[in-house]
Amino acid sequence: MTDWLYQTFGIHLTQTYFLKALIGGSIVACVCGVVGCLVILRRMAFLGDALSHAMIAGVVCGYLFMKLAFGIEANAPAMLIGSIIAAGITVALIGFVSKASRLKEDTVIGIMYCGIFALGIVILSIFQKHVHIDIMHFIMGDILGIGDSDMWLTVIVAVIVLTVIILFFRFFQITSFDPIMAASIGIPVLLFDYILTTCMSFVVVSAVSMVGVILSVGLLITPAATAYLLTDRLNRMMIIAAISGVTSVIGGLYLSVWLNAAGGVSIMLFCTLQFIAVLIFAPRYGLMADWLRRKRLVPQQLLEDILRSVHKLGGENVPISNIANSIKVELGKVKKAITSMISEGLLDKQNSQVTLTGKGQLHSKRMMRSHRLWESYLKHVGMEMEKIHDQAEQLEHIHDEETVDYIDDKLGHPTKDPHGEEIPEDFIHTPKGEIAPVSLLRTGRHAEIQRIKDNTIDIQLTPGEMISLGERQDNGATWVVIREDGEQIYLNHKQADAILVKTID
Repeated sequence: MTDWLYQTFGIHLTQTYFLKALIGGSIVACVCGVVGCLVILRRMAFLGDALSHAMIAGVVCGYLFMKLAFGIEANAPAMLIGSIIAAGITVALIGFVSKASRLKEDTVIGIMYCGIFALGIVILSIFQKHVHIDIMHFIMGDILGIGDSDMWLTVIVAVIVLTVIILFFRFFQITSFDPIMAASIGIPVLLFDYILTTCMSFVVVSAVSMVGVILSVGLLITPAATAYLLTDRLNRMMIIAAISGVTSVIGGLYLSVWLNAAGGVSIMLFCTLQFIAVLIFAPRYGLMADWLRRKRLVPQQLLEDILRSVHKLGGENVPISNIANSIKVELGKVKKAITSMISEGLLDKQNSQVTLTGKGQLHSKRMMRSHRLWESYLKHVGMEMEKIHDQAEQLEHIHDEETVDYIDDKLGHPTKDPHGEEIPEDFIHTPKGEIAPVSLLRTGRHAEIQRIKDNTIDIQLTPGEMISLGERQDNGATWVVIREDGEQIYLNHKQADAILVKTID
């Protein structure tokens, strides 16, 4: 077993090229993961892609300058400076064109990075006698061929970038989550945008020599996206992203050796597979967790149908089997829904029977009121009587108070539905001690007049009077208000709406 483990894993660690690739790649992946967290929170992934492609122009120009001016080839610091300058010019052009035209930023990014990338290739073609850059190496990378200069560049970039992130962590955090608030408390948001862009440019430069232009953005984004599925806290997200990046490098390097494939693409393949695994199995935001949540979730419509059924069947000691038969739903689904409703305090259960709680009665009453008002509305707009009930059963689940109150008012606050059933009173606005218009009160209610909303309406009532409500007349179109002396005052809908009273009972 020990020999097998050594042959499988340990023997490669004795190889200098593999060890350098492992160390250098881990450093790059670590810093890419940390910066990538800020990049995806700010939705700058496409900008990272733009910078990686625009870099080729900076690398070519840096190489060409050192070759023509000093006769030096492949000078890493010059190519790094050229890359940073190219990145800065790209960002500046994107910002300028976005503000000076009607084009969206993502469109401008696509235009600029393609243009600057093409410019770099054209310069390379024109000066190919002076510039000796392997374009395929630049695009695809070669982590197993990492040199000492690349290693030192990686270490320096990692130290600089991580130092900046640590020193200004709080500023990056607040500008990423709430830039408006950051600006309101005096934080220079634009400055930190430029600092982050510069850090991203450094990171992309250090990653290009290993995984190439195309895959450098993947190393910047994928580990951070993996971490984003596992935590809601930025500091933990950065740690998880760094670990994810390092494991991608380790797994990818072994994969490249076993499959005899390029190191850069193997790393990104392993990184992507790692992301897919987390996407599926993440405990909170994974697809499996989401599927389980949806499986356990009881549809709101079913809950409301059960409440209405229990109410219609008496509200007390209703057999669960009768509920299932009433709403025509499988008994198992009804039992599952009832378990959820008991935990929410809507029902009490004893043996195989359920009873509405006070909260459940209130909710069922709201459902009944909504259903019968919708039936009245459908009759009002001319729907055939035989279709009204079924259609109202669908619409009754739209029972937010604002909508139901609007329908009630437009119909003139009816007391009976088209089938002659009583429509429950508005129990939200008319409990004892509440201020409500007379139009909402039903027969037998007592109240004290508080004020008249519209003084232009002729009403023979004054604030302070005690009144009671008689039975409405003219098919509910006329309200009957009875004074203490027994005199009856007749009001239309507009007048009843204008009188605000404090309910007594």
